[in-house]
Amino acid sequence: MDSPYEVLGVDADADDTEIERAYRRRVKEAHPDRGGSAAEFQRVREAYEAAVSGEAAPPTDPGPAASPRRDGAAGEGGGPGSNAGTAGRGRRRRDRSPPAGSGAARESRVEYLDYEVLADRGWELDDPDLFEKAGEADLDADDYGVFLAEPGETLLEAAENRGFEWPYACRGGACANCAVAVVDGDLGATVDNVLTDEMTADGFRLSCIGEPVTDDLRVVFNVKHLPGLEELRLPADRFERARADD
Repeated sequence: MDSPYEVLGVDADADDTEIERAYRRRVKEAHPDRGGSAAEFQRVREAYEAAVSGEAAPPTDPGPAASPRRDGAAGEGGGPGSNAGTAGRGRRRRDRSPPAGSGAARESRVEYLDYEVLADRGWELDDPDLFEKAGEADLDADDYGVFLAEPGETLLEAAENRGFEWPYACRGGACANCAVAVVDGDLGATVDNVLTDEMTADGFRLSCIGEPVTDDLRVVFNVKHLPGLEELRLPADRFERARADD
């Protein structure tokens, strides 16, 4: 079985930027609308998520590449309880902050979860172990996973640019179709005239105008049917007709 790095066409020691570029190229090649297949498209997405989350083991190589890695951990990875496995999973979760005083923009690691999963499984938004449960539940990539958002991308743009179809309608902060619940981290946004102060205090944000402003972000999307947000949606027919290139 090909490793995620082989699926993306990058070296196992590729940095996040190289992986991101490779993913954008491969996901276009694999898209069914461009001659690819749904299975290959899904395979590329899953490979990207595994690579950026640090959970992908590099291809086995008995050569010099298997030398000790950061913090002295072995490069070939290890079981769930081993030091090598811990180091391997942490490779992509390194601190991406720019040097102090540089003012440089940085990527944000976005961990996402579909609210429908909560409804189906009886989980609650305020569960402190919500994302840990999701990570152990073997969910489909459309329901749970990780991607990187580039500086200047809104959360909705970042999701769409990586092949996801999250709910939206007006794309201008005038409805709640694209609302998300921010569980950890934060989104910066232009002023919206939709969400009440109470909703904002409860962690709800509009993904169409909110840009990730923290290194790590955890969001539950597809919350548009929750009490209070339901009344702020645009009609369903307008949502269904809206497209990312409108």
